[in-house]
Amino acid sequence: MPSAYYSAEVKDFLAASPEEILGSMTSHGHFALEIEQRNAWEVQITVLQQSLTGLSGLIHLEFDVPRIGSRIDAVLVTPQVIFPIEFKVGEGSHQRSHLNQAWDYGLDLKNFHQASHRAPIVPILVATEAKETDDALTEPHPDGVHPPVRANPHSLRQILDLALRKYAQPAVEVHVWSSAPYQPTPTIIEAAQSLYSRHSVDAIARHDAGARNLSVTSARVEQLIDEAARQQRKLIIFVTGVPGAGKTLVGLNVATQKRNSTSTHAVFLSGNGPLVEVLREALTRDEVDRLAQQAKKPRKGTVKQKVKAFIQNVHHFRDDGLRDPDAPPADRVVIFDEAQRAWDQAMTANFMARKKKRPGFSQSEPEFLISYMDRHRDWSVIICLVGGGQEINRGEAGISAWLDAVREGFPDWHIYVSPDLTDSEYAAGHALERLHGAAHIQTDSALHLSVSMRSFRAENVSKFVKAVLDCEQGEASRILQEMQSRYPIVVTRDLSAAKAWIRSQARGSERFGIVASSSAQRLKPHAIDIRVDVNPIHWFLNDASDTRSSFYMEDAATEFQVQGLELDWACVTWDADLRYVGDGWNFHRFHGHIWQKVHKPDARQYLLNAYRVLLTRARQGMAIFVPPGDEQDPTRSPNYYDKTYQYFCDVGVPSI
Repeated sequence: MPSAYYSAEVKDFLAASPEEILGSMTSHGHFALEIEQRNAWEVQITVLQQSLTGLSGLIHLEFDVPRIGSRIDAVLVTPQVIFPIEFKVGEGSHQRSHLNQAWDYGLDLKNFHQASHRAPIVPILVATEAKETDDALTEPHPDGVHPPVRANPHSLRQILDLALRKYAQPAVEVHVWSSAPYQPTPTIIEAAQSLYSRHSVDAIARHDAGARNLSVTSARVEQLIDEAARQQRKLIIFVTGVPGAGKTLVGLNVATQKRNSTSTHAVFLSGNGPLVEVLREALTRDEVDRLAQQAKKPRKGTVKQKVKAFIQNVHHFRDDGLRDPDAPPADRVVIFDEAQRAWDQAMTANFMARKKKRPGFSQSEPEFLISYMDRHRDWSVIICLVGGGQEINRGEAGISAWLDAVREGFPDWHIYVSPDLTDSEYAAGHALERLHGAAHIQTDSALHLSVSMRSFRAENVSKFVKAVLDCEQGEASRILQEMQSRYPIVVTRDLSAAKAWIRSQARGSERFGIVASSSAQRLKPHAIDIRVDVNPIHWFLNDASDTRSSFYMEDAATEFQVQGLELDWACVTWDADLRYVGDGWNFHRFHGHIWQKVHKPDARQYLLNAYRVLLTRARQGMAIFVPPGDEQDPTRSPNYYDKTYQYFCDVGVPSI
């Protein structure tokens, strides 16, 4: 359960002096108390003591929200209603960003705090100098969270009374609430920010018995690193997991735990350029804001340099190894995200000849990267985070290339594998068979993450998408019925309707946007042009006031820009590159002025995986737009789209 700087029964809070309360809060703070913060707390304490007379329940001040790395100014827990209260001291108006902040707090409690799931939640924003306030509650959403209410110090009690009259029946066990588990499922951006600042996966990992605890896998990997250093061994560790299970989170946690250690310094590597860019910028912005709140004067460039040393593009890391053929890297521990996407020998040789003027390069990317780490004379560790079913680029070697490289060139390395690495989706079975009997290979069940953490509303999204793409209509329908109440999906032929539905679903700062296949060339009549160069930093991180952000739903991001990242709500646009034909999918690419059939099996798989990525980006729900086509346009014949739309309807997806 997250902590608070101060917690007490309301009657004890009212009986305490402001100095006592302030002293308790100050003693729990992690940084020197600045005069502005002290003054703000004094105002909040005064306003709350004036407003809570005669009420029962508990009051928590500076209540920790680990998932989003911030604190709620106050949470009032009554037997009937939970009130997250955000104060803006000195503000004369209720700004939209502050209202969204209050809404986010309410949603966080509703979704991730077990004792808040069934309780009414009324977020309140108190702008201490505001004249305009709300004198009524807006009706709640179906999950029981009200839109935030605007208040000032004089109207706060009125708002509390309105809610308590509306909800007369007890819904909260007040004293149980404080000890109930907090089970967050952060986005990868939220997780990275929290880990970088807090240095622990425990604060943002679920702890329910139904999920494989991320802490177990993280702790095991850290233990193996420490053993390698102590025993002077070289290890390669393979961590597997279902889509969205938290493999990247494990890697980021190890990197944060080890980043300040001179002896076991670790770096997180990814070949996913947009993911690296977005994470670096997110961490930089977050760290600059945090340092500024501590009254420090950070320079963004300095902060960015530190972040760049923590998260790197795997290709830049590889290129460093080319400069001096004998020098080992500075890092003892490297974490390769989506290791199965490393390049095979042909792709690597082609790149080296074209870009590095090194013809005849004979190693695959896994071979070279292992050889680079092998330059350490005593010990080093490679951690391969392994996904399955989302390969979207040609030349990706697969995880067998890593296993074969160890077997053929580095027999002294110790191998630790997840037992699930034998599953067909990882395509490593034959490589493992070739390693059979090797002295240095061990299977470890702690290295597999078995439950998706991506969607807190429905863990079956990836299973639903798999069934849809495998044309298992009955299975897809069954899964949809189980998840639809918590993870809504709709289909439409009207893009405007899809956008309107998405906007109506999103609350607070929940992020939404349009996604499309990189081969969706004939969505241009709907103002969706995948040739537009989407900057993933602006698209994923900037707010709703920026036309370049996802919120504007003008620029569609492709599978290459969104893989590894997430939205809360997605508008998935469907083109004629992938067509349902009644008993399966037809695959096409637009060449010149016509669609051509795709015959190569690997190219077909890449296209299917592109839609798999798009359909699994949303944490909370999605709208699928299938164009109606145009009889006058032979490149957009309704025949290309109608059966796809009908397929989703037959599966049971509601049409709007």
